[in-house]
Amino acid sequence: MLHNEPLLFILFTLFILGMLAIDLGIFHRTPRNVTLKEATIWSIVWILLALMFNAGMLFFAGTTSGLEFFTGYLIERALSIDNIFVFIIIFSYFGVPTHLQHRVLFWGVLGALVMRSMFIAAGTALITRFEWILYFFGIVLIVSGYKMMMQKGIEVHPEKNIFIRLAKKLFPVETGYETPAFFIRKQGKLHITTLLLVLLTVETTDVVFAVDSIPAVFGVTRDPFIIYSSNIFAILGLRATYFLLAGVMNTFYYLSHGLSLVLMFIGMKMLVADFFPIPIGISLLIVVGILTVAVVVSIFSKKGKAKG
Repeated sequence: MLHNEPLLFILFTLFILGMLAIDLGIFHRTPRNVTLKEATIWSIVWILLALMFNAGMLFFAGTTSGLEFFTGYLIERALSIDNIFVFIIIFSYFGVPTHLQHRVLFWGVLGALVMRSMFIAAGTALITRFEWILYFFGIVLIVSGYKMMMQKGIEVHPEKNIFIRLAKKLFPVETGYETPAFFIRKQGKLHITTLLLVLLTVETTDVVFAVDSIPAVFGVTRDPFIIYSSNIFAILGLRATYFLLAGVMNTFYYLSHGLSLVLMFIGMKMLVADFFPIPIGISLLIVVGILTVAVVVSIFSKKGKAKG
């Protein structure tokens, strides 16, 4: 277990913040379109960093911790793919220019890191004090998985978002995308831009996704550091994956079905853990098997080809 080492959290967080500073301060100092080549390179970079971290986990913390990290990372990475569908809908709804999408995703990811860190801390505290909460998490995952299986499509309604409505009441809105700023001052009065409304929509949507993803990793491990690090690595690779896969996301028609089965499996695993514990190696094989079948069937099915 690694949870008694606060220094690990500090060093890991400093490394992540350093990578984000390099990303925004050097490679994306000014808004521009992200090329397919650049998105591919950054996707590979984040995956390699996660795998190198996983190798270090295996070497220094042992096989169990290494497998727990990889399983948690795989689940979070797969669940984060579902975010891409939502990003596409949000950007289309607001008509966000391509060259500004990276800026929104960067700050959206940064906000997600903060919020998910808070969720993980709260979840850990609850489990430490009330261990029965794991059964509640298990039920939440099974219900969420069932709902994901039954849903016909993803819908986003920013006009009903309470935070969007509150922001519009508190500040005048500067429409359009003439500036990449989130706030501007006109005639001595502070205005918010449409880009900030887009960011608020992305952030509040991620909270909904976190309700599924955080409990899912608690079903794999109770080590806060493994939960935290696997979540962070999955989220950090999301921006590059968006620009890499946004044009072909509809090809993965059955991916949501696979994700729903993964959620239900993890939920069931949490419910039976005290009576029939499932080893982490078996859990990993089941998760990999479900996701592999979902992707392969999507690629070769008529629906996947038609959507693509």
